[in-house]
Amino acid sequence: ARPDGGVTMNHDDMPARARTLVAELDLMPHPEGGFYREIFRSAERVRAERHGASRSALTVIHFLLPGGTHSAVHRVMADEAWHFVEGDPLELVWVTEADTWHRVRLGALADGAVPAAVVPAGAWQSCWPLGQYTLVACDVAPGFQFDDFALLRDDPALCAALLARHPALARVL
Repeated sequence: ARPDGGVTMNHDDMPARARTLVAELDLMPHPEGGFYREIFRSAERVRAERHGASRSALTVIHFLLPGGTHSAVHRVMADEAWHFVEGDPLELVWVTEADTWHRVRLGALADGAVPAAVVPAGAWQSCWPLGQYTLVACDVAPGFQFDDFALLRDDPALCAALLARHPALARVL
């Protein structure tokens, strides 16, 4: 674990293919854990009704999680579409603002998974690879801004309340 609570492993501990992807895609550590790189930010601007601010219409990242790690429970205040790219399936979980729990196995259809899923704006979400590594692409619309991103661990009272209602989140807290 990192000093800030994230879970990014040392490059030397990762499978060779994951290390290669981090290097070839020029990925860097993400605050929620894993590695990422923004690959697209739309020049088109939209006004986000949720908070009234102007945002890029769309952003896209590559996101890689090595086996044995997970993304810290976090919230993005925009819809986020997840697309499986390669590696092992990924378990993606989220709790909506209406407090409903969702769990999706993201991966190749041949692995009994689905290749894409959408986490709605404002949902608390986390994920973890079910093998050595998983590479996904994530599209956020309106576009991602770190101003619209929150880590659950930064709000202990909310964290305790959410954990009391959804004990399965203990795996990623």
